[in-house]
Amino acid sequence: MRLLLTSFLFNVLITHAAETDTTITHLSPRDTINTLHEVLVTATAPTVEVIPAQTLSGKELQQLNSNSIADALRYFAGVQVKDYGGVGGIKTVNIRSMGTNHTGVVYDGVELGNAQNGQIDLGQFSLDNIDGVSLYNGQKSQILQPAKDFGSAGSIYIRTRSPKFNPGETYHARLALRAGSFDLLNPSALVELKLTERISASLSAEWINSSGKYKFRYRRVNPAGELAYDTTATRQNGDINATRLELNFNGNLNMGYWRFKAYNYNSERGVPGAIVNNVWRRGERIWDTSSFIQGSYSQTFGRWTTLNNIKYAFYRTHYVNNDDKQIKIDNLYKQKEIYLSSANDLMLNSWWRASVSYDFMWNTLDADVYGFAKPDRFTNMLSIATAIDLGRFKFQGSALGTFIHDRLQGQEAPKDKHVLTPAAFASFDIYRGLAIRAFYKQSYRMPTFNDLYYADMGNSKLDPERVTQYNVGLIFTKSSRGFVSDMRFSADVYYNTVKDKIVAYPKGQQFRWTMLNLGRAHIKGIDITALTTFNPAKDLYVTLRAQYTFQQAIDVTNPADNYYRDQIPYIPRNSGAAVINIAWRKWNLNYSYIYVGERYNQQENIKYNYTQPWYTSDLSLSRDFNLGRVSMRALLEVNNLLSQDYDVILNYPMPKRNFRICLTAEI
Repeated sequence: MRLLLTSFLFNVLITHAAETDTTITHLSPRDTINTLHEVLVTATAPTVEVIPAQTLSGKELQQLNSNSIADALRYFAGVQVKDYGGVGGIKTVNIRSMGTNHTGVVYDGVELGNAQNGQIDLGQFSLDNIDGVSLYNGQKSQILQPAKDFGSAGSIYIRTRSPKFNPGETYHARLALRAGSFDLLNPSALVELKLTERISASLSAEWINSSGKYKFRYRRVNPAGELAYDTTATRQNGDINATRLELNFNGNLNMGYWRFKAYNYNSERGVPGAIVNNVWRRGERIWDTSSFIQGSYSQTFGRWTTLNNIKYAFYRTHYVNNDDKQIKIDNLYKQKEIYLSSANDLMLNSWWRASVSYDFMWNTLDADVYGFAKPDRFTNMLSIATAIDLGRFKFQGSALGTFIHDRLQGQEAPKDKHVLTPAAFASFDIYRGLAIRAFYKQSYRMPTFNDLYYADMGNSKLDPERVTQYNVGLIFTKSSRGFVSDMRFSADVYYNTVKDKIVAYPKGQQFRWTMLNLGRAHIKGIDITALTTFNPAKDLYVTLRAQYTFQQAIDVTNPADNYYRDQIPYIPRNSGAAVINIAWRKWNLNYSYIYVGERYNQQENIKYNYTQPWYTSDLSLSRDFNLGRVSMRALLEVNNLLSQDYDVILNYPMPKRNFRICLTAEI
């Protein structure tokens, strides 16, 4: 570890001292843009996109009625978002029914971690300074990446805004103010500075405050079919007060770049909890602090390219339950993480590349709970990968070795784990924009600290999960300047198996869970996406985007179980989304529709556990204008336009019709 850190710092210092007259801005470790007298030139070998991603970026991302990253991901095929309601409600993402813990979330090139429960609350990440969100099934189609990125069954890549300056510009500033239903007040600010020709900096700050109070209908029918409750009430204890600060430094090197990020998120939230048996009271609150610093350095030396990351993270969670009808709880949890990574890519010839990556990660969890195990986890990951690009045929293969050692205080730790997980991806261009693609991948994840060691919810008998994925698909793309300017269609058929699947069920309190091994699950599915843009008249553009997912995700553990071959809880067989965007001059109208089919909230697919389908319609209208040198934008959003009553998770009612307005000024 010391050798890796020394090498990382030495390379940064040496290359930063080098003098050159050409400024090179890298979009990624394999894509660069050379700027010389205002002329843009593409350089270095292009990235081999064997498995293209689902992506939302730029104006398309801004036009969606989304408050957070999790809201935006609802428009991707094969994704299930668990939303516990309201502005401050916890939001987690599940890709193709394999579980939240198999989803890697990468923030500006470095994966986010949570060794305590393995779940990333994407509701904590605002869209205010986000430039793009991409979803990869299997893994990112790139062999120059950290070893950890080869380990997830699916990955979400979040890219923040990077400063871009026109000649003569030295700064940018943006102010935004959002207000809306539930007493929402959400101001934000962004400042970008051009420090030198090679170095830029940005500071993003945001505050969000909301009472979280919204009207909802509570209606329940007993097993006999008789109406038990039917009333309208106001959601309580769903308030949030949160701040986000993010500082970035970006530097360009000769055929390379370096990045530094400091991030801090603080929040105090009420936990509204589940509404069960007409009980409304809640005394639970959570204080969250998420802080990390990370640095990245990448540079190309002839045929060799290196990518190095370093990160330190600290997470603090304070949970209090003062409900008079429940056991009083006041617990403090502290997580620490150190992460080091070095990835190296070698161009063997014009069509063949190979890479080797090594990651080291140390995680620890402490809690003021009597008899807590205070676990430490040491993870070493080593990957090898190769990429072949023969024009119409592309192939990528990789193998990841994972070595895990846990250490406990006062308890016997489980045995060390040593696992090898291979993957293979291929694509073939059939004819003029039509391509076929396929992949096979194995992945693996250890149970989290909470899964194994926490006394109130842990299950020491849990087995690790193993996932095997198979995927075959077609993709068609076409671009032109006629009536139809862009067209994209994709269809993928997949089959996943999950052995010893771990499932978390809420048990009345949002912060508490019951952990179970389902044993074995089989998942069959179809993902279909379509995108087209029309230009029916001058300055008028109409974009249609749609996605549909069918999934059969069943438990096949034991034929003697009552729920054998039943659908896994909260996985719909049918789901989809559609977006229509109309842009005319400086006006923009956006309509989005999301549908989630029938589900079951427990393992047995019986009438008592049936959860109804739900759908929502969202509408937004924006207008761009200028006040002197200041670019302005006014936005009005109406969410849940038809005021539907629905639960994403049983007994966690979602808001009815609600509004949001936003005014943005940028210079």
